[in-house]
Amino acid sequence: MNIYFKLFVLTLAISASALSVKAQQQKTEEVCYNPNLVKDTSKKSIKSMAVAVINGDSVKINYHSPGVRKRIIWGGLVPYDEVWVTGAHDATTLEIPKAFIVNGKEIPAGKYALFTIPGKNEWTIIINKHWQQHLATEYDEKDDIVRLQVKPKKNAHTERLQYFIEENKNGKITITVAWEKLKISFDSLVRL
Repeated sequence: MNIYFKLFVLTLAISASALSVKAQQQKTEEVCYNPNLVKDTSKKSIKSMAVAVINGDSVKINYHSPGVRKRIIWGGLVPYDEVWVTGAHDATTLEIPKAFIVNGKEIPAGKYALFTIPGKNEWTIIINKHWQQHLATEYDEKDDIVRLQVKPKKNAHTERLQYFIEENKNGKITITVAWEKLKISFDSLVRL
């Protein structure tokens, strides 16, 4: 009977350990709404989200937030003139529940990938219909819905990449991404 008791205790210990690992995995998958306010002890990119409620509907951007960590970002970690997920890991997604207009083009409600092509003086912002992608390895220009050119602006140091969604007058929203010492923005007319 003593051996059965030992096996029972060992089984309990293994089960408790497995539950602890599962709980830790779930904790690491939690979404952060402001990756620059959390105590940053991770070298990993943080799963993050920007949300704005406009006329009762949620506009969401899901992304992974990498840190600068004393690295050269522009023209280094993020090459110039190449398609980038504008975050880390999976493609950054933009989800809008009603039709919206970007750069004069009406885009149906839905979920989209948000890519950029960083340049030294000008960036290309891309909204692509194929939102389930890892990095830009599956990116195909034929799936682009809209492209627009923007000028990067200087910004206070932002350790972790972060998106912002702000409501403006006349039903417009401004989407901004800031990282390191740069930020880019674009406006969208949302018909909510």
